[in-house]
Amino acid sequence: MSDIVLSAHELSKHFVGRQSLLAKVRGQDPFTVPAVDGVDLDIKAGETIGLVGESGCGKSTLGRTLVGLYPQTSGELSIFDRQIGKERSLEERRAVQMIFQDPFASLNPRMTVGNMLKEILLFHKLATKEDVEDKSKELLTLVGLPTSALKSHPRQFSGGQRQRIGIARALALQPKILIADEAVSALDVSVQASIVNLLLDLKRDLGLTMLFISHNIAVVRQISDRIAVMYLGRIVETGPTEEVFANPQHPYTKLLLNSVPKMTPGSKLGEAPSGELPKMQAKFVGCRFRGRCPVAVDACATTDPKLLPVKGSNNPDHMTACLLVQ
Repeated sequence: MSDIVLSAHELSKHFVGRQSLLAKVRGQDPFTVPAVDGVDLDIKAGETIGLVGESGCGKSTLGRTLVGLYPQTSGELSIFDRQIGKERSLEERRAVQMIFQDPFASLNPRMTVGNMLKEILLFHKLATKEDVEDKSKELLTLVGLPTSALKSHPRQFSGGQRQRIGIARALALQPKILIADEAVSALDVSVQASIVNLLLDLKRDLGLTMLFISHNIAVVRQISDRIAVMYLGRIVETGPTEEVFANPQHPYTKLLLNSVPKMTPGSKLGEAPSGELPKMQAKFVGCRFRGRCPVAVDACATTDPKLLPVKGSNNPDHMTACLLVQ
């Protein structure tokens, strides 16, 4: 068995828009939005991959597709070397769990924390009626909350505490893979640090594998072993965190890193990607970044670059999708 616990190959998730009656009469095809469009991504056991990119590039859609909230349109997805189809078994669903961006929206306001955890543990037969309360208390202790929180409703907690409840709920199913979708973006900076430290501790103590989705590159650098950079539904660069930061290869990655403010006295904000993120198209021709790329050449308009190892790199895990690099 390989050390890769989750593997996606040419994974796609397309959303089909609604058609008007006139469009149907004219025989027009419905508009398709390829939110995730041919993603290749491998996650190894025990590692954390940070998924970064601009808002609207498809990060959250990819996370929801991996966890099973969205059925994949095409491509292959395997977990622990087992092919996953559009319909997942309970065991397959338990293996991959998600921490959502908005903890308040993802928690039932009518239920107490204790009832939420009790419902999950009993339904999946992970606890009996006799020991479900003890297991619920263990989960709260694990995420740094008092056991008295079992009797309270979500509205009685702060944002950081709600996120800890969301983490406890995800951990209740004893997952092997945790997908954190902008898990700290809605929190204050000090609270962000505490949640990141909690995730690092849980990863170490429980042996979790994690996909950490964020637009905050500084946080991603702190928590991730590897980085995957996403642009318009595709992974355009991936590699070990410090190598990507020290030696970015894709023009988009370089612009993203240059746009991060630096704390060095006298340093200036680097050049950021120009213009707004283009709209998703039903079909792209050539490199999808060429319209904003400062170094694009004629071949970029006709050739769609594949994600390949960086030439001259000593690390085969450092890959990029750029004609100029390849």
